[in-house]
Amino acid sequence: MLMTDIIAKKRDGGELSPEEIGFFVRGVSDGSIPDYQTSALLMAIVWRGMTRRETLELTLAMMRSGETLDLSSISGVKADKHSTGGVGDKTSLALLPMVAAQGVRMAKMSGRGLGHTGGTLDKLESFPGFSSAMSDAQFLGQVERVGFAIAGQTADLDPADKKLYALRDVTGTVQSIPLIVSSIMSKKLAAGADVIVLDVKVGSGAFMKTEADALALAREMVEVGRLAGKRTVACITDMDQPLGRAVGNALEVKEAIALLKGGDALELRELCLTLGSCILTEAGAAENDAAARAKLERGIADGTALAKFAEFIAAQGGDARAVYDTSLLPDAPVKLEVRADSAGYVQRIDAEGVGLVSMHLGGGRETAESGIDLAVGVILNKKRGDAVERGESIATIHARTPESAASAAELLKKAYAIGAERPEAVPFVKAIVRAEEEA
Repeated sequence: MLMTDIIAKKRDGGELSPEEIGFFVRGVSDGSIPDYQTSALLMAIVWRGMTRRETLELTLAMMRSGETLDLSSISGVKADKHSTGGVGDKTSLALLPMVAAQGVRMAKMSGRGLGHTGGTLDKLESFPGFSSAMSDAQFLGQVERVGFAIAGQTADLDPADKKLYALRDVTGTVQSIPLIVSSIMSKKLAAGADVIVLDVKVGSGAFMKTEADALALAREMVEVGRLAGKRTVACITDMDQPLGRAVGNALEVKEAIALLKGGDALELRELCLTLGSCILTEAGAAENDAAARAKLERGIADGTALAKFAEFIAAQGGDARAVYDTSLLPDAPVKLEVRADSAGYVQRIDAEGVGLVSMHLGGGRETAESGIDLAVGVILNKKRGDAVERGESIATIHARTPESAASAAELLKKAYAIGAERPEAVPFVKAIVRAEEEA
């Protein structure tokens, strides 16, 4: 079998066989296929697309390129959650204890932040002593005992995806639904859960800019999950502004804790209840989404979700006292109010712009080796649709120095658009895609 023949076949619009796809993925994994040929096939896929069968075969071949996690030693149904990413996305911090408190176990592999998007592991390291380094045995044991665990993805899990993603990033081939689906779903399948719930973000701060593109991606991932034997659901949610009010590692942890304590968490609460309801329903822990939502809300009200989060932090070496006393979490020494230059209504908040402000303050990484400041970030005091008076605080900068706070404030003002008319309200949850709808 020759790689040149495979490239030409896809270039001409042909459908690749399982054997050809397997040959390609093995060659990527072991280095026998050079980068220039891999890049050529990736570009051909961007141009010509892939059938659903091809996408499934690519996903499964990538999944098999390394180790897979066997969760069979854990009792009950195991679930996993994935987000396509967004600014201020601290969902896992609140969602996993909410679900685990209802008896559904969550086994989650997470990553670190790069650029203006934050990573779950970085946020959790706001707790003194917290560690995401776990052996497979420790990970499995904690999921069984505590109900959930969050660990760093091992180098041996889906190595083909790491190589393909690095090439896609530098060859202009990121924007391809089959390649996005195979990248996400191969990792989720390798992680071994029975139920997979996907949060597909859409809007200016998301990878998918239009609802049509987000829906196409969601449908394809749900179907690939179904064909691979997993109960899979996707929720399409708004990312035209940052999620919640907090952007920055420790600040986002505090907001997630506030939700678990029953506080007002805006759309973050709605997202956790929506995703959590899908998980409980698919896992058989509730008859329908309404019953599942009621269970999750009771878990917040009676404190069991918060207690589960504290148990998790302690199990991974963190100081669980900070769950109940958030003053023990990192705190920036400088707070600066950003005040509106005019009165009106918040028309728009550029999510990416806010993420870049947090990165400018030190809360994000320029490279994988960069250090980050866990304490810095932004609190959005005004969100889209809110009325604003001239001189009123629209946000609070949390910074290390007065100079960095002042420059960040100027950048943040550019992310806000304030106008005379209140913008029309838009639904936060755009759609829920289940396999039976597309089967």
